[in-house]
Amino acid sequence: MHGYQLMQAIAERTGGAWTPSPGAIYPTISQLVDEGLVSVTRDAGRRVVALTDAGRAALDEERQLRPDPFAAGQAEAEVMELRHAILGLHGAVREIARSADPTQSQAALKVLRDARRALYLILAEDEAVPQ
Repeated sequence: MHGYQLMQAIAERTGGAWTPSPGAIYPTISQLVDEGLVSVTRDAGRRVVALTDAGRAALDEERQLRPDPFAAGQAEAEVMELRHAILGLHGAVREIARSADPTQSQAALKVLRDARRALYLILAEDEAVPQ
């Protein structure tokens, strides 16, 4: 796999919870090369990363010591739904900030404050929370 494929694979395995940047992936690849755990070859101008035998052995050992770090992300569908809802809300708020008139901005601010209050009431298990 090349670096961008690794970034995509991690994003998919975490259900979008983590999408690493090139600034995270490429230094990590360099470190793994230094440790002899991966090798890098060129294919059509791209650097392709592959596990070495030592890398496979280290991975097998790690699997015996710890659970799959991506399994929790796959099992937490509700958390991912919340995250996607937050991202959608963030986009709407950005649009309000960019193009709303003062009356619309104040209405949006009230919605956000009410939503925050309602979320904390959910945590408090308050019976007054609207369903």
